Amino acid sequence: MSAELARLGGDARITVVDAPDEIGMGEKVSRATLKKRSSIQVAIEQVRDGQADAFFSAGNTAACWAIAKLVLGTLEEVDRAALSAVMPSLKRHTVLLDVGANANCKARHLEEFAVMGAVYAELVLKIPNPRVGLLSVGEEETKGNEFTKEVHEVLKASKLNFVGNCEGRDIFTGTVDVVVTDGFTGNVVLKASETLANSMMKILKQELQRSWRTKLGAWLSMPAFLEIKKRIDPDEHGGVPLLGIKGCCLIGHGKSDAYAIKNGIKAAAAFWSSGVNEGIVSALHAMRHSPPQAPTGTGHP
Repeated sequence: MSAELARLGGDARITVVDAPDEIGMGEKVSRATLKKRSSIQVAIEQVRDGQADAFFSAGNTAACWAIAKLVLGTLEEVDRAALSAVMPSLKRHTVLLDVGANANCKARHLEEFAVMGAVYAELVLKIPNPRVGLLSVGEEETKGNEFTKEVHEVLKASKLNFVGNCEGRDIFTGTVDVVVTDGFTGNVVLKASETLANSMMKILKQELQRSWRTKLGAWLSMPAFLEIKKRIDPDEHGGVPLLGIKGCCLIGHGKSDAYAIKNGIKAAAAFWSSGVNEGIVSALHAMRHSPPQAPTGTGHP
């Protein structure tokens, strides 16, 4: 590896660390955690030991999550770490979490996710006082299953800028800045959204190639098409942050190319320098150790 880097004119600051074990993309977590010299394990240990500031991998997501939790542990006040995706919207960006780390959740876990997502949106994406929505099947408080109704009451009583239930469309319209859901639902939304965006771009390309008129129109509109691709391409963000872990961890898509990995490393650097972890601990501590809010409204004696 060192010889290949030298041949390509690699940066002299790059250090190669031996990691002879390999974790396959479809390998079970129980087997992956036994491979103590995999690149995932070795890299996360580098973060733990202060040899690196951040971790990025485009490898097995479940293995990255499990090993990070085992090696680094969760932040104080955090019970469940969450994967957070930055989705494109009509206004700026929408943070969606959890997108795969926790298929089964309790109400307090989604409360943690909401706090972590809001802190990330404010400190990394520079969105002041981010609006938090709970993903449900309708905007009304009465909509949803028993779990979402319970979470709604918890978030409603919090100090977050909670705007209530939101629907799938709100992820992309920009009406909310943070969307909270369980990892099972979030992962389905993320994968469906990525596939839809990719398919729409391919359909558009097919239609624009049908005649000389559409080809001419495509050529004239090329700058706009390139900007559209940039806004909706997940490779622009490079990876999703694992929030709630003692350290900076980003996980990229298994199909990441060099461009996506470059952006993933940039995103990891932005995460590390933003103070997100300190902000999460401070926000959760304040929420859990402050007196309950007084009820609002006129009420009757």
